[in-house]
Amino acid sequence: MDSRNHVGFEIRTLSNLIRRHVDNSQTIKYINNLTGMHGWIIGYLYDHQNNDIFQRDFENEFSIRRSTATAILQLMEKKELITRSPVKYDARLKKIILTDKAIEIHEMVAKEIDQMEELLTRGISGEELGTFLKIIKKMKKNIE
Repeated sequence: MDSRNHVGFEIRTLSNLIRRHVDNSQTIKYINNLTGMHGWIIGYLYDHQNNDIFQRDFENEFSIRRSTATAILQLMEKKELITRSPVKYDARLKKIILTDKAIEIHEMVAKEIDQMEELLTRGISGEELGTFLKIIKKMKKNIE
């Protein structure tokens, strides 16, 4: 069997093409000093802006140790992506709040993701996309 017809090869090739496209985007060039974890945390905070989020919430959400969470949040604070603010009901707790800079970054990334999704799915019917997603989920389950 020709290796170009292997599912794993095709997935890897598509992943490389996506990564290359993303790496060349203006958004990535703007935010290239952020780690992937910073992006996930910014997204989590953005989605939970109406809730008080504390360090322990990160530890639970991302399954990381307290020391790891502390280091990540300290770096994010240094990069002016978050601030920590005390809450009135418990002086020991400090809620984590996104800065305007982080919100701008999140919105730029969300726009970039939407554009990538549009590019990836161009010319693909809803039925084809549904079948593809169903198959990908099955493959992921097979690997788990």
